[in-house]
Amino acid sequence: MRIQDITKVHKNKKSKTVGRGSKRGKTSGRGTKGQNARAGHKKRPEIRDTIKKLPKLRGRGVNGLRTIQRETIVVNLGRVDKAYAANMMVTPHTLRDHKIVNTKNSVFVKILGDGEITKALIFKDCLVSESAKAKIEKAGGTVSTGVLSK
Repeated sequence: MRIQDITKVHKNKKSKTVGRGSKRGKTSGRGTKGQNARAGHKKRPEIRDTIKKLPKLRGRGVNGLRTIQRETIVVNLGRVDKAYAANMMVTPHTLRDHKIVNTKNSVFVKILGDGEITKALIFKDCLVSESAKAKIEKAGGTVSTGVLSK
């Protein structure tokens, strides 16, 4: 006897199928009665309704991609020289008090070397250009290089 001569005693039995979905029978894997058992049932998840009602918060602000860094305001030396008396301290707060800088927020102030300075002034918490620093020190003033206050 060879292996290819062996025949089956019983044929393969095909499982019974029910019209409500093949290879499942009765409820076809849908559980019991009601909306869940029907074709095309669409139940919305409750959390999805809540999420859809929330406002969308996109980007970095109302006006789009504004910079995160604080604003830098440029002030010329000639303007500072007119507003201050000798040996006074120049800071972003005093510049605001003298109406040279018009802002309510805390900002960086950069002093540029445009114009002449005739008095010795003390500059603190301000960014100062190289040409402005040279003119300030030539007039007898000082520039402190401390940490900028917020």
